[in-house]
Amino acid sequence: MPGFTPGRRWQPPYLPFQKETFGERALRVLEYSVKGPLFGCRMCGNCLLQETALICPMECPKGLRNGPCGGSTPEYCYVDKSRPCVWYKIYERAFTWGREDLLLEVLSPLDWEQVGKDSWGAIFRNIGKLGVRNVVKGLLSKETRAQTWDGIFRPVRQPDWWKGDSAYHPPAYTAPASDLERRLAAGQFVVTCEITPPLSASTDKLIHNIELVKPLVAAVNFTDNQGANPRMSSWACCEVALKQGAEPVLQMSARNRSRGSLQSEIIGASALGVRNVLCVTGDSAKLSPHPRDQMDINDLDSIQMLWVLRRMRDEGKYLDGREIKHPPMFFLGAAASPFSSNPKFQALREQKKVNAGAQFFQTNLIFDVNGMETWLNELAKRDVLNKVYILAGVTVVKSLRMAQRLLEIPGVYLPQEVYRRMEAADRAGKAQEEGIQIALETIAKIRKYEKQGIHGIHLMPVGWDEVIPRIVTEAGLASSQ
Repeated sequence: MPGFTPGRRWQPPYLPFQKETFGERALRVLEYSVKGPLFGCRMCGNCLLQETALICPMECPKGLRNGPCGGSTPEYCYVDKSRPCVWYKIYERAFTWGREDLLLEVLSPLDWEQVGKDSWGAIFRNIGKLGVRNVVKGLLSKETRAQTWDGIFRPVRQPDWWKGDSAYHPPAYTAPASDLERRLAAGQFVVTCEITPPLSASTDKLIHNIELVKPLVAAVNFTDNQGANPRMSSWACCEVALKQGAEPVLQMSARNRSRGSLQSEIIGASALGVRNVLCVTGDSAKLSPHPRDQMDINDLDSIQMLWVLRRMRDEGKYLDGREIKHPPMFFLGAAASPFSSNPKFQALREQKKVNAGAQFFQTNLIFDVNGMETWLNELAKRDVLNKVYILAGVTVVKSLRMAQRLLEIPGVYLPQEVYRRMEAADRAGKAQEEGIQIALETIAKIRKYEKQGIHGIHLMPVGWDEVIPRIVTEAGLASSQ
C-alpha cells in the first residue's frame, strides 16, 4: 500500500509515447522510485498532489481528476469494493488540513504529450525561470510563500491550453439560450422529466411518450446509456423530440467520450437546435453487461466537460485555441448528488461545477427531504444557491424489487420508512399505487422549498414513462407548465 495514499495501486505506471534521452529516462525512473511507494504514482505527467492533499487521484478507477463521482461513499469505491473511494479520502484529508478550497481549482484532463514522463524536470525548470534565490527567499517569507509555491507547481498542473482556476464564471450572454432557461429565469416552478431511450431503431414508442408528456413538462431529458447499457443515443432522441415540438435536454456522458468527440458533438447538436445540455461523468462500465468497455480511465470528467463547453460558448474557441466563427449556444447543466457522501463534501463538489459553468442541476433521487435541506444549507454557506437553478429528482418506486435495488445504488438514500411501506404494499398487492403516493408526498414536501433553493421537479420514471401525466396532474404541477 502506498505510504500517503489510503488505497492500493489501480494500474501500473504509464510509459511515455515519445523517445526519451538518457537523462529524461533516468529522471523518470528516479521520480517513480520515490513517488511510486509513497503515492502509488502512475506517472501521469500532470502531477496534482499539491492540490489533492498528497493523495494521488489517479488511484480512482475512473481516473477522475476533479472530485468524486455521484457514487462516492465513505465505505468503499463502488467500482472496486475492496478499497476505499480515493476521492472521499482526498476530501476528508483536505477538510482536516484546512485545504479544502484548493479542491475548487478546475484541473485539466491528462496531457498525453506529457503522460509517462517525469514531473520533476518541469518543476526544476520552473524554479530556474523564477530564479533559485528568489524561490528560496519567497518560500521563507509568509507573505510570498503561497505565491512562490504556486509559481513552481501551477504550470505543471495547468497547461497553457487549459488555464483552469477556482473562480466563478457566469455565462457571457444575456438573453435565455432555451425555453427552459427562460422559464426558470422568470421564476416559474418547472417540471422536467426523463424518457427512456428505446432499445431498438424504432421510434414509435418514443414519439408516443414524447407526445404524452409534452403538454405537461418544460423539457424532456434523454439519458445517455444509463447504467452503461447501450440504447438509442440521447443525441438522436433529442432530434426526434425537436421534430415533435418538444424541448429536449441532451445528456452527455464523459464515460465514452474524448475531448475531441465532445467538441464536435456539441457543434452538431447546437446546429440542429438543441439548447439544453446536461453533463455527467456517467456510470462505470463495471455496471454494464459483458463484454464491458474499457474500465481503467475516462478521458474527461463532468467538470472538465463543463469547462470545455462553457469556453466554446462564451469565448468562441476550441480547446486547441482555434476560433469558432458561430459559437454554439446552450443552457448548461450538471448532475448533483445530495446523498452521495458528507453534505459538506458534496456542496464543495457542486460549487466546483457551478464555477466551471453549470447553470442548472438535476439532482439524484430524493426521498429524504430533511436530508435535502441539510445539503441546501451547505450550498448556501458556499454562496451557490444564487448562481444555479436546482431541479429536485423524484421517481416512482414501482415495486418492492425496485426498492431493494435502490438500497444498493450509490448516491441514493432510501429511508427505511419508505422501504417498509413498499414491503407492506407489496404484500397487499398495491406496490405501484403506494409508490405513486410516496412520490406525490415527496413532491409536496419539496415544493415547500420553492424560492428557497429549489426551482422545479425532475421526474425520473425509470422506464415507467406512462405514469408521468398522473404524477404531474395529481401533484398540482400541470397548471404551472
